[in-house]
Amino acid sequence: MTTPIRKKGRLSDAVQNIQPSGIRRFFDMASTMDNVISLGVGEPDFVTPWKVREASIDSMERGYTAYTANPGIYELREAISSYLDNQFSTPYDPETEIIVTVGASEAIDIAIRSTVNPGEEVVIIEPGFVSYAPIVSLAGGKPVSIGTKKENEFKVTKEELEAAITPNTKAVMLCFPNNPTGAVMTKEDLDPLVEVIEKHDLLVLSDEIYAELSYDQKHYSFARLPGMKERTILISGFSKAFAMTGWRLGFVCAPADITAAMLKIHQYGMMCASTPAQYGALEALRSGRDDVERMVTSYKQRRNYIVKSFAEIGLPCHVPGGAFYAFPSIEDTGMSSDAFAEGLLQEERVAVVPGNVFGEGGEGHIRCSYATSMESLETAVQRIGRFIKAHST
Repeated sequence: MTTPIRKKGRLSDAVQNIQPSGIRRFFDMASTMDNVISLGVGEPDFVTPWKVREASIDSMERGYTAYTANPGIYELREAISSYLDNQFSTPYDPETEIIVTVGASEAIDIAIRSTVNPGEEVVIIEPGFVSYAPIVSLAGGKPVSIGTKKENEFKVTKEELEAAITPNTKAVMLCFPNNPTGAVMTKEDLDPLVEVIEKHDLLVLSDEIYAELSYDQKHYSFARLPGMKERTILISGFSKAFAMTGWRLGFVCAPADITAAMLKIHQYGMMCASTPAQYGALEALRSGRDDVERMVTSYKQRRNYIVKSFAEIGLPCHVPGGAFYAFPSIEDTGMSSDAFAEGLLQEERVAVVPGNVFGEGGEGHIRCSYATSMESLETAVQRIGRFIKAHST
């Protein structure tokens, strides 16, 4: 008797269990409509500074179009090392502790895949960036969320972190300044977490892509805390601060043994980051500080306007200390985040992101990017106010 052949599925179980990004759904809806003001896109509205573009073009004209070393151009790694030391007092060895990646997204991926074994848990602070939990799951790990509270300005506390730890916990994922809330954590906020990290022998994956976009105080890197550099994988890049989102260039810094492990994945998956993009990034670090300060000044003005304006139309909002997102509460409207965002898009042609896509604690909020012109922000606020008034009871 012939044993029947079991029909195999075409897709992996891991991929089938991952939900598409909730952010993209609203962008896709908005793309079919006219006269939409988008407060949903998480990227600067500035063009990459000309000196950076010119350096990239010049590198191509000089024939620098071949692969670079797997971890990136050594000059760029040296510049990253000096930049982190000068700006944030977190030096790294360019030879053994830095990899230039295809965006911070690849850095997150290889950091998780090189450290997390199947079944091990990664604690994720939420609301948080939508990719963290899916990447942990795709690596075979188990994401465990901590929902931060608006009453605490969306900062994570020592007690909240301790309560989430189990014998299977391997790492903690931090993102400050935070996407989507704009929350920041000072040295005084971060210090109490060290005891928990050391007690449970944990790694810290610290996504600091918005480090330069800190408005009221200088960013303090988790790796700078005593004893934490050897436990921390620092993730950053050029997209946000240097207005280089489309260049897809990031970097990851870690102790040498972890860097060597991440490099294996990077070698097989990417080979190296784009050569012209690397030369552009090198120029950004050498001469781009004035451009960054100009953009930060503009973002801070827009932040102040949107927080004040939201309060005036009935959307209370904590003052975001960094990034370029406001995360106002819509609880007083009685609508869910999804219903509010969908109704606002359909009726007033303003695209925002419902807070629930960012995980626990995000429901009852919307994410609004203020990385757009003041004119657009003013019109958007008027439309949102009109929408709230139309639906008030």
